[in-house]
Amino acid sequence: MMNICDVLGIKYPIIQGGMAWISDAVMAAAVSNAGGAGIISCGGRTTDYVREEIRKCKTLTDKPFGVNIMLMAPNKEEILQVICEEKPAFVTLGAGNPVPFIEPLHNAGIKVVPVVPNVKLAKRIEANKADAIVVEGMEAGGHIGVLTTMALMTQVIPEVNIPVVMAGGFADGRGLAAAMLMGAAGVQIGTRFLVAEECPVHDNMKQKLIEAVDTDTIVTGQTIKSAVRGIKNKFSEEYQALEFSGKATREELIEKATGTNKLAAVEGDVENGMMQAGQSLTPLKKVEPMADIIESIMTEARETLANAAAIKL
Repeated sequence: MMNICDVLGIKYPIIQGGMAWISDAVMAAAVSNAGGAGIISCGGRTTDYVREEIRKCKTLTDKPFGVNIMLMAPNKEEILQVICEEKPAFVTLGAGNPVPFIEPLHNAGIKVVPVVPNVKLAKRIEANKADAIVVEGMEAGGHIGVLTTMALMTQVIPEVNIPVVMAGGFADGRGLAAAMLMGAAGVQIGTRFLVAEECPVHDNMKQKLIEAVDTDTIVTGQTIKSAVRGIKNKFSEEYQALEFSGKATREELIEKATGTNKLAAVEGDVENGMMQAGQSLTPLKKVEPMADIIESIMTEARETLANAAAIKL
């Protein structure tokens, strides 16, 4: 299986997750400069913002970086046009049908890496000539599917011949090593990078993430087929209680959730906002430079793989 480093021209097989209201040019450039593949998120953003962030990122790094398009966005076609004009190295696509976007991006010389939640869609994306795929387990933060990362690695990787980047629950070098041994081309990391110095997420949220223990995530929106994982707090626990009480309509639940990600991540309201984060929380111990986080992950991955050679079966 080809390594994602070969596909994207990066040093380490680590992609940064595209997190709405968080993944900006500064953060993306920090990841790329540290050897990974940074990503600018377009979720909830205007076309002007996307153009400005791509141009800004190009001034901050000469390494490859990508842009994430959320396919539920009403302005996705306009954002696609901006991306084709500005030409980042690659694009990840999630929360919708990526197939119509593959050809125009390829025509602009941009690599395409859709995010998929199951074997069927992985095969469909391969048939439509994507350069690689991200396969995300339910351990991830934000919008999630129903299968775990281990189950997806077991079932998706043997079924396709394009590089498979695994996501969901990866926060250290042992996880990266395990994914590579399972045949993955690399991993996508989001939550661990939230405590990087270069991450613009509010300091209040960074502190909550550092304080969190392994059982501190909660899933909201399951009953309306819009499951989102985040940190337990006043909002998420009250929302989940309302959701399962049957006393709110789908529309009321969607309205109650709208804007809560930005409220936590940007404004720092860690009680009434939704702090989107994945399940692997205990490796988040302090705020430190992105380069230090990535180097520590790579060092641990190399040590883990070296030790694996000594295992006798």
